[in-house]
Amino acid sequence: MTHEVRRIAVTGGPGAGKTTLWRALSQEYARELVAVPEVATLMFQHVFPQVCCVSEREAVQRAIFAVQKQLESFHEARLAPGQVLLCDRGTPDGGGYWPSGHDDFFRSLDTSHDQELDRYDAVLFMESAALGGLSIAQGNHVRTEDLATAVEVDRRLRDVWQGHPRFVHVPHERDFGVKIARGIEALKRML
Repeated sequence: MTHEVRRIAVTGGPGAGKTTLWRALSQEYARELVAVPEVATLMFQHVFPQVCCVSEREAVQRAIFAVQKQLESFHEARLAPGQVLLCDRGTPDGGGYWPSGHDDFFRSLDTSHDQELDRYDAVLFMESAALGGLSIAQGNHVRTEDLATAVEVDRRLRDVWQGHPRFVHVPHERDFGVKIARGIEALKRML
């Protein structure tokens, strides 16, 4: 017997609170969700050193894309009927980090923007605190972006994801607790 697989991606720019929200949702909705962790942070913590050039950035993004797909498939196999995959980022995210833009990213991976967006039933986009001039230094020790770079990456990632029909934007907020509460409310509506 098969059941419909649903995926929700929690994404956004550096310092947006994606992983904090993902953890909170994973705990609060443990019966409804199967949590898929962020691949990029795991890869930078345990596999790749910091990127020094364009060819290295492309190699890292190719690897993250492949591992993301496999990790989602692994967790998909464990879904019980009615459960949803909650992914800390998704396969389209690499397009926001690809040096020559997301169209080239999808083309180089022999896929398309539409194919990758279609993998996800909904997208919860957390806007980076950098857009409000707030520090993004806390949280993820593998993060290397300054505020200006974080703002640019946020813009590029939003450009990658905003064409999704169920794209929900959670803007930056000086009060992080308010932002997390908005993200939780958005997920409740999705479920």
